[in-house]
Amino acid sequence: METASLDLNLLRTFLAVYRSGSFTGAARLLGLSQPTVTTQMRALERQTGRELFERLPRGVAPTPVADELAVRIAAPLDELAAVAGPTPPAGARAEPVHLAGPAELLCTTVLPALAPLVAEGVRLRVATGLTDPLLEELRAGRHDLVIATTRPRGRTVHAVPLADEEFVLVAAPVWAGRAADRTAVEGPAALQGVPLITYAEDLPITRRYWRHVFGRRLSRTADMTVPDLRGVLTAVAAGAGFGVLPRYLCQELLDSGALVALLEPEDPPINTGFLVQRPGTPDNPDVARVRASLLRAARTW
Repeated sequence: METASLDLNLLRTFLAVYRSGSFTGAARLLGLSQPTVTTQMRALERQTGRELFERLPRGVAPTPVADELAVRIAAPLDELAAVAGPTPPAGARAEPVHLAGPAELLCTTVLPALAPLVAEGVRLRVATGLTDPLLEELRAGRHDLVIATTRPRGRTVHAVPLADEEFVLVAAPVWAGRAADRTAVEGPAALQGVPLITYAEDLPITRRYWRHVFGRRLSRTADMTVPDLRGVLTAVAAGAGFGVLPRYLCQELLDSGALVALLEPEDPPINTGFLVQRPGTPDNPDVARVRASLLRAARTW
């Protein structure tokens, strides 16, 4: 596709639609009205002679032609925005950095790592939630950085591995005395009669542990659900039953003996978290400071 003769403003609008996944999201990012964005995309499609977006009930989906165009223009337009963007007045205070991710990781690990930056004057606005909705909000411009529990899809989203989290099968000593010695030999059978504590009814973490470590499908249901892994940790440590938790969350209690690892497999389940930056080059220099601090701190997590 020949791009040299295409209108630069139309290409900017196209990239905003592509990244946000909707005309409405692009309008919000660009400070335009939604009808203006729609008109510009129709004009670009007339110029290219190709359909760029499939209209969906909610948002739009890029066509293969749009994928190709986005890959070609994203880097040059971002570099141009960095050069032509506004320069803040000397001494002006930077805008807050909008950071989002899983509540447990943010509250126990991420925020302590960023405390020195806040003390130096960096302003943070922190949001919590599940990865997929947070990534949608990032593309729409609501967040600058998102810590994602899965690798984001799409070639124009900038994501780098942040840290690995290891999952551990744990229980309080009152239950571990009955099951810990037997789990390595009997597997899941050793946990019959021990209540299962998890954060969701569909048992995503526990099911993954069962498949990876025991090589079988989890066939039981939860005895207690708490929609926060810190609540699962508290309940398990209090003797409610057993659970599967990320090691960063329960290591202190493991070290103190308040929790016991029921199994220490040679190949434990690992999940990689990713640090995802809002598409485009941000005007806020503190976004780069927060990003660099997180990548540096994550080496020790």
